Amino acid sequence: MNSAHNPRRSARSVDTDAFHGTRRYYDPQFEATAVKVFPGDHYVCASEQEMLVTVLGSCVAACIRDPLAGVGGMNHFMLPESAGAGWGSAASDSMRYGNVAMERLINDILARGGSRQRLEIKVFGGGNVLKSATNIGHRNADFVEEYLLAENLGIAAKHLRGSLPRRVHYWPSSGRVMLLELARTEQDAVVREETSYKKKIQVEPVAGSVELF
Repeated sequence: MNSAHNPRRSARSVDTDAFHGTRRYYDPQFEATAVKVFPGDHYVCASEQEMLVTVLGSCVAACIRDPLAGVGGMNHFMLPESAGAGWGSAASDSMRYGNVAMERLINDILARGGSRQRLEIKVFGGGNVLKSATNIGHRNADFVEEYLLAENLGIAAKHLRGSLPRRVHYWPSSGRVMLLELARTEQDAVVREETSYKKKIQVEPVAGSVELF
């Protein structure tokens, strides 16, 4: 299963603000309020007017909603879990890690009236854009599939791995996804931003905790 609306073309420019800058803006092309989801971040809403946007290189984003409750959101994580730490351990209690990013997004949806049994889950990203020996992008993709399988949560659509960065637009109210694969000429900007973020989190202490569902 590898499905999402995916016009295979390049956007005009890489939206580097998806990593740093203004979080919310009006997008005249889609006539919607857009909310950018940053690395190590997540956002949940119940508004029909909001569109969630992110740019993914090696990172993975999960788009999750409860269609009946009308609530949904997106996360954006860069690492599967803390090295040497199991799921839910103190060392990995940070939104930079996939296990915490998934738990917090799902818990926030449930807290707003969502049901775990009704969750519609779509996952994107995990491209091999950093060209590292560890291939962190594909590790992220493996992680999110294994995590959802372990939690007995199905995947409604996915577009994972590969070698190109992606821009994802997600409407939680309808579940619609528009995915753009960015051209290789635009890849350098995404790589620079992810490399910068990776260096930043390597020196920052882990903060926060999460209640496991």
